[in-house]
Amino acid sequence: MRTPSAGDDWWLAATRSFGNRTRIKNAVHAILQAHLIPPCPHADLFGRLGRSWLGRQELPNDERAAIGRHLRELDRLAEDLELLDREIAAEVTEDPSVKRLLTITGVNVVVAAGLVAAIGDIRRFSSPQKLVSYVGLNPRVRQSGLGLAQHGRVSKRGRSHARAMLVEAAWAASKAPGPLRSFFLRIRARRGHQVAAVAVARKLAVLCWHLLTKDADYQWARPALVAHKIRAMQLQAGQPEKKGNKRGAAYAYNIKERRDREIDVARHAEPAYEQFVSRWRPRGPDKRRTGAANEERR
Repeated sequence: MRTPSAGDDWWLAATRSFGNRTRIKNAVHAILQAHLIPPCPHADLFGRLGRSWLGRQELPNDERAAIGRHLRELDRLAEDLELLDREIAAEVTEDPSVKRLLTITGVNVVVAAGLVAAIGDIRRFSSPQKLVSYVGLNPRVRQSGLGLAQHGRVSKRGRSHARAMLVEAAWAASKAPGPLRSFFLRIRARRGHQVAAVAVARKLAVLCWHLLTKDADYQWARPALVAHKIRAMQLQAGQPEKKGNKRGAAYAYNIKERRDREIDVARHAEPAYEQFVSRWRPRGPDKRRTGAANEERR
């Protein structure tokens, strides 16, 4: 695995490409909204069906030409991202830390490689709170003199790209069965989905610290899914395919019964988490902690 400083080159480039892609998609959506075009009935506006629907919409010639330029730029970025993904996969295929982070729900190869590159030697951080602060997910503290400390929004200091990757993984984890999704839904019910996503990102940073420090895999990992992610990383890096009797552990992910069984196990963790937090007793604001900090503790 590359050193953190050298690793910044490719995962920073990948993050920027993702950002440019998001900007282009937002520009296309803005054109449609400006002309009162109804939402696309297909799941992906920029997929095959979505683009076919987009081509049938009545738009001025200049706006249609602008959308065409945006789509061509989007395709070019997709090719660049494919090359970056291949380079990243080739670098981290045998990295044990990357494989360990892949056991976490919502973490893909790009996120795992980016976090490992940003963290470097986990022994640099004596506690998970140090890592949380390093990626800027710790709450801001405002205090005047001997008054009470007020904890507000996250500081957003430190490794901004690592923070963005954690938030991206948090959104993915919020859609998959498991305790992380249950935690997301609990926070969302009180604070909204944006605050909930940041809270899950912070919890992911803490989880990464524990897994890397203790050399342990995620307790609620889905083995077939993890094997599938690792095998996809190997294929992306250019390793040969396995056919016939050479099928490995990743093939289990193709068996629907196996996938459903693992999803059921992960889904059972949700009521267990809800039952655990239901025993918590509400309490007044801590004299040292208020606002978002207390919200995170409850």
